[in-house]
Amino acid sequence: MRKIISAILLVGGILLLYFGYQEYHSLGSEMDQIFGGAGSDKAIWMLVGGAAATIGGLLGFFRKKIS
Repeated sequence: MRKIISAILLVGGILLLYFGYQEYHSLGSEMDQIFGGAGSDKAIWMLVGGAAATIGGLLGFFRKKIS
């Protein structure tokens, strides 16, 4: 069961990273960067969430079972 949850987290995290990267380089986000100095909040949250989910999925795969 742990492996299934880890796999779902890993795939979901990679998808979030991909779509967050696409959103970060979209026209709207580029305008936010020009006028506001940072990318859109949506893109940043997708990248942060994707990184966290990917790390969580990888840790779940490689962590030893305690009991």
